[in-house]
Amino acid sequence: MKILVTGGAGYIGSIATAMLLDAGYQVNVLDDLSTGHSDAVSERATFIEGSLLNKEDLDRALLGCDAVMHFASFIQVGESVTHPANYYANNLAQTLVLFNAMVRHGVKRFIFSSTAAIFGNPSYVPIDEVHPRAPINPYGWSKYMVE
Repeated sequence: MKILVTGGAGYIGSIATAMLLDAGYQVNVLDDLSTGHSDAVSERATFIEGSLLNKEDLDRALLGCDAVMHFASFIQVGESVTHPANYYANNLAQTLVLFNAMVRHGVKRFIFSSTAAIFGNPSYVPIDEVHPRAPINPYGWSKYMVE
């Protein structure tokens, strides 16, 4: 099985990539290196430096893939408050572009890295799957909208 890891040059994406490779999966990594680092990507993965908004980059990254693990997002809560449009454009709009490309390529398996920020100020802890969603910042909202 071949898996595309978006944001695979970031902290969580690079660890997920290494674990997938260790488990015997083939892995393509797509990252624009805006916050990630190319040296974090395992040499065993196929690395595509590119953007989710570039059709050619995305098509090359999805070629032959059976699934996508999506880690590419902006994650700074404070920055999301001062520049909310950037978070909706990156975290939501780019994910919609990814979904459309997945449909073109017939990729039906998707794993999304969300955040506890979708819950806002928790009503109770530990937070479980039925906890009400109540984001309080653009970062949380952008992730919730993808869910």
